[in-house]
Amino acid sequence: MIRDTNNNYKTAIVIIAGLFFIFGFVTWINGALIPFMKTINELTEAQSYLVASASYISFVIMALPASFLLNRVGYKKGMSIGLIIMGIGALVFIPAANSRTYTLFLIGIFIQGTGMTILQTAANPYITILGPIESGAKRIAIMGIANKVAGSLGSILFGALLLSGIDKVKDELASSDASKKAELLDTMANSVITPYIIMALALFILGILIKWAPLPKIEASNNINQETINVKDKTSIFQFPHLWLGVLALFVYVGAEVIAGDTIIAYGISLGVSASEAKFFTTFTLMAMIATYALGVILIPKYLSQGLALKISAVLGLIFTFLIINTTGFTSILFVAALGIANALVWPAIWPLALKGLGKFTKTASALLIMAIAGGAIIPPLYGRIVDVNKKDLISEGINQVEALASASTSSYWVLFPCYAIILYYAIWGHKLDSK
Repeated sequence: MIRDTNNNYKTAIVIIAGLFFIFGFVTWINGALIPFMKTINELTEAQSYLVASASYISFVIMALPASFLLNRVGYKKGMSIGLIIMGIGALVFIPAANSRTYTLFLIGIFIQGTGMTILQTAANPYITILGPIESGAKRIAIMGIANKVAGSLGSILFGALLLSGIDKVKDELASSDASKKAELLDTMANSVITPYIIMALALFILGILIKWAPLPKIEASNNINQETINVKDKTSIFQFPHLWLGVLALFVYVGAEVIAGDTIIAYGISLGVSASEAKFFTTFTLMAMIATYALGVILIPKYLSQGLALKISAVLGLIFTFLIINTTGFTSILFVAALGIANALVWPAIWPLALKGLGKFTKTASALLIMAIAGGAIIPPLYGRIVDVNKKDLISEGINQVEALASASTSSYWVLFPCYAIILYYAIWGHKLDSK
């Protein structure tokens, strides 16, 4: 690891925080996009959560190519390319909205996800090894604050732009003939065009500006943390079980985080809350995360180790999941939002624990950890599929559709139990496997 001057170090923190802000904004508008896409494309619950899948599956497909790209062009140029690719993805929303084609929307989201993959593959290991590994979680927590503040703003802004009047539109759709229905849906779909044009322009400008950003050059050395692992004795990335368990823990964590943020609006609507009120619910989750990130910055590593923070987070996740399922109404919604508390320090804690002692293998390991973001592509649609199945079963038992959807949406949060159990295992035992 190479540390530059203190001023360059602080400047790098600010610049990378800005990048986390950008992909936080783009990622967390999915909470508003899911009910919006469900309405304009007349989708099932499972189909609507493909919005999350299209974004997060790109991390599986593009993480290793992104790592190769960064090795060729460097962090700074790679970040610039990532921002420009995100801008191209935003522009795809224009023809997608004009034709109201769900597949085209998903392609645009995937392209944006590709750009974010490049950014994440560069930014996460960069900020982890920018300072001492023991305080890596603290730095990533600072990045998390930037990420989730942006997510809150994006969720509120796009919730207002896309979901305002959606309840009225649904009522009109129910009583409209085919031509009137198509007209209403086309008008609603076109409401995304202007916001995404603005987003594309902003991303292109930032992509150009990042080329001149004063980022210090850093690399992970072969000597990092050799008190726990002698990297010179290792010949393959497969010789680090704590890394692979870290990839699994991140996979289920991202799935849990996306469920907490992206399902809460639709969940509130399923419980009878109006869309005009429910559009703020993702912000509840994100504000809970921001507050917990701030605690992490203060407490880690002086008062709280990264491992202990991870244990506490996993236990809270299990408790809040139990409370979601066993409460009703707005109380249950608040416990979904409270998952933000359980989720906040998981990502910051797992990265330094998983990268500890990897030395020359750090870049490849970082790409593998980025691939774990695919949990956001698989677990949320699984939740949606479980909701659909449970709803169908309840309707067959004579329960009306509204009550069936509410009950199925609540009970299906059980999918989070195994996610937090895996994280707890990693916190207690998994990250220590190579510490002998």
